Amino acid sequence: MKLVRLLRDIQLGIKNLLLHKLRSFLTMLGVVFGVGSVIAMLAVGEGASQVALEQIRRLGSHNVIVSAKKPTDETGGGSQVRLSIYGLLYADEARIAQGIPSVRRTVPAKVVRQQARIGKRSLELRVVGTTPSWFDLVKRPLLVGRVLSEEDLGRQSNVVVLTEHGARRLLATEASLGTFIRIGGEYFEVIGIVRSDSGGEGSVQALDKMTDAYIPLKVAKSRFGDIITENRDGARIREMVELHHLIVEVKEIEQVESTAEAVKAMLERFHRREDYTVDVPLSLLRQAEATKRTFNIVLGSIAGISLLVGGIGIMNIMLASVTERTREIGIRRAIGAKRRQIVVQFLIETVVLSMTGGLVGIGMGLLIPELISRFAGMPTVVSPFSLVLSVGISMSVGLVFGIYPAMRAAQLDPIEALRHE
Repeated sequence: MKLVRLLRDIQLGIKNLLLHKLRSFLTMLGVVFGVGSVIAMLAVGEGASQVALEQIRRLGSHNVIVSAKKPTDETGGGSQVRLSIYGLLYADEARIAQGIPSVRRTVPAKVVRQQARIGKRSLELRVVGTTPSWFDLVKRPLLVGRVLSEEDLGRQSNVVVLTEHGARRLLATEASLGTFIRIGGEYFEVIGIVRSDSGGEGSVQALDKMTDAYIPLKVAKSRFGDIITENRDGARIREMVELHHLIVEVKEIEQVESTAEAVKAMLERFHRREDYTVDVPLSLLRQAEATKRTFNIVLGSIAGISLLVGGIGIMNIMLASVTERTREIGIRRAIGAKRRQIVVQFLIETVVLSMTGGLVGIGMGLLIPELISRFAGMPTVVSPFSLVLSVGISMSVGLVFGIYPAMRAAQLDPIEALRHE
């Protein structure tokens, strides 16, 4: 019986709203844009956050990243020739690996820029001299061939693993594996190709990029040496750096931050200047997740203002509706309708308005992120939480902003309402 009465009240509410289609539509727009903006803004924020978090996760929550940094007092100009010595040492790796019990393994990396040529094609590569363990910690999908092996390292073989980007530029018309390319003054055999990392520039200390070429560490040291000569701003700059990066893998995740402090303490003992940086992806990950939560709260609050405006619009229209339907209310009260029934009737109308606007807003909220991803290239992620939140908010808006007009309608005196013209 109660269900039948409720369905009848809903039908009556929809009928009353359809008597003023344009007014009802304009009233719903506030809720439509509010719900749509909540979903769209949260989707954009979630997409951007997930990209940043994924870049940090790729470096491993068990890792500590140590990178060479040129001291700020290393300045020079004119035509002078000078030698800057800074960065990590081969001995640093040995001391960290052997002197800190919580370290599982260390992966060194030496970086040099060299021009690569094959036939008439050329490309400047960032040559990374490293060990086979690099591919375990800085993960990239292997497309073809193989990665570096311990045998390559022991024999000091002239072999190279290219990224997909570099392979497409250099090996456009050549066979992939077994091709020899000239890097600097040496020829290297291509033994594998890994997927390019489109987000490499955003990685901590830019550990990997799209133009990387990986060779054995001992080969990089013997073929290219530790001294790099460049011409910058009219000055010939010579830099001596033994290692540019050192990835320290920790045994237990609980020991990551304490290990990072131990690494800093050890480096401070053997480096007179602070020519290195120590990054902890786990700490960065926690900071990024906290920032993500704050970002979502801010975006949700801004979008919630639109819903507040929409709710005020609903209240305004329902108050006008109470005035217009004063005589109708008086007739219903005169024939026996209770105040509770009047309240329910007006609440049903406001909830129908807000819920219909909420459903349309959900459709708009799903469409906007799709358009942003397609035309702007920005990643967006629509979470189920944002959809449930939007539906809940739209229903709450109808109830909260419909209570006052409904109570006002129920409190009208039946006799005065019947006299109303």
